[in-house]
Amino acid sequence: MRKEPRSGCAINAAVEVLGDSWTLIVLRDVIFGGRRHFRDLLTQNDEGIASNILASRLRKLVEAGLLSRDDATRGQKATYTLTEAGIQTLPVMVALGAWGLQHRPTTPELAVRARILAEGSPDLVGELMDELRESHLGVTRENPKSLSASERLQQAYEAVQSQAH
Repeated sequence: MRKEPRSGCAINAAVEVLGDSWTLIVLRDVIFGGRRHFRDLLTQNDEGIASNILASRLRKLVEAGLLSRDDATRGQKATYTLTEAGIQTLPVMVALGAWGLQHRPTTPELAVRARILAEGSPDLVGELMDELRESHLGVTRENPKSLSASERLQQAYEAVQSQAH
């Protein structure tokens, strides 16, 4: 991966790291799905990512500083962890989800989290970022709520799923 962007444009610099659909899908699955191991990312992916593509995108995300990878010993699973830069992609993911809701066909059960985040307060995104900092970076949240942002999103997802069945 190139160290310096092709130009000094901030959008170009971001697109060079995030501009690939598989990269965004992998980040989505780490951020919203809590998937931190290669096998989980491969087998629990709705879009059917191929193992070579997943390996390439994980390598790219580590090189770009959005994920870190622990050094697993033989027989252990390597764990991928969001860095602060990776956590700060959450508002970008929320904006992409909001755009997708408005302009592309979606299904209720797969769009519910995007809808809640798009319609919710900015505090919800901040709370979710704080949760990610806690689970990935070990930074304790100052004011943990009785029901976390991720738990509220999961409950909404489960409610829509139960209505669909």
